[in-house]
Amino acid sequence: MIFPPFTNLITDRLILRELQAGDAEQIFRIRTDSRVNAFLDRGPTKSVNDSLKFINNILKAQNNKDSIMWVITLKNDPKLIGTVLYWHIVKEQDKAELGYEMLPEYFGQGIMREALTEVIRFGFETMELKNIVAEARVDNLRSINALQKCGFQQTGVANDRYLIYELRSPFLSFCDSEG
Repeated sequence: MIFPPFTNLITDRLILRELQAGDAEQIFRIRTDSRVNAFLDRGPTKSVNDSLKFINNILKAQNNKDSIMWVITLKNDPKLIGTVLYWHIVKEQDKAELGYEMLPEYFGQGIMREALTEVIRFGFETMELKNIVAEARVDNLRSINALQKCGFQQTGVANDRYLIYELRSPFLSFCDSEG
């Protein structure tokens, strides 16, 4: 597995860039939205200062090559609308877990699938991952749908609440198809 320097990723509609301190307000918005938190085992962030601490922790983990996070932005607006990251990286197994979240006003537009497609491609082609895993709550149909459209296969269940999905290299461009 290769852990390269941070790389911006660009798609037709999106720029996936590095997280920065200036994103604290938007991180606060996403981490306090009840529609996002409904599917995650975390309480809402208490303050913008807590969001700044979260950003610093992510950047520290990135510097330590323990995770890598991209901020999802629209090409015509640099404001954070979501995030995608690799974490729980197991270098000896060329394996990482994929995590993601997005502000609800951007749901249903194919944005997350577009972002996931590029991050998955980067994971397999640049990081040389062999296996990407993801978990989705059994009631998070949007997340399950996004994973399935990107070619992930369900391989298990965790705590009766989360479905475990895996995608193995070589990456096939399932996400790129319109189906």
